[in-house]
Amino acid sequence: MKQNEGVIKFQMQFAQSAPLPFESLREISAWRKIFYLTGLIGQDINRYGGFAYGNISQRLMSFDLSETQTPFIITGSQTGGLDELNENHFSMITACFPDKNLIIAEGPVQPSSESMTHGTIYALDSGLQSVIHAHSPSIWYNAKQLGIPFAHEDVEYGTPEMAYEIYRLFDETDVREKGIFVMGGHEDGVVAFGENIRHAGLILLNYLALSFQL
Repeated sequence: MKQNEGVIKFQMQFAQSAPLPFESLREISAWRKIFYLTGLIGQDINRYGGFAYGNISQRLMSFDLSETQTPFIITGSQTGGLDELNENHFSMITACFPDKNLIIAEGPVQPSSESMTHGTIYALDSGLQSVIHAHSPSIWYNAKQLGIPFAHEDVEYGTPEMAYEIYRLFDETDVREKGIFVMGGHEDGVVAFGENIRHAGLILLNYLALSFQL
């Protein structure tokens, strides 16, 4: 099933605010640059209607574990085509409510259309610190051969249904151990996650290398 890229499908309460200091964004910016250079995040006029694709997030380490919400920073909507990001290209998600199809965010730019997916993964495991949504035809088409769990084809990205599908994947598959799944209904969509950005990034790059061997 082919879907338009970059369309925000959740309700959002967004407050314009000052950016976080770039010093706190150096690591996520560096890894995002790697994914841009490998084409896992980017923009191509010949793909996905010319919309930018891909995003990356990182849990905010200062949040209180007693809280029910999990604040995290994420690249802004339609920033995938930029070769370099600065502090004005990141948003902070302060709350995620899949049941209400609601995201609460603040920052200098609106958050990625995949913010609901990122928030759902963080809520399922407090040990996960980073989520990457990339696009890779090679991984996507070879997912079954690679043994990668996949979300059902009739589930659209960025929706409460995708959140519930992630719950299913965590309950019924080995996705937690593998740290990666593909979105069956979102062309070339791949999601990787890990205990830090390096962990999530290496999982994604490893499966990319494995897909090239098939």
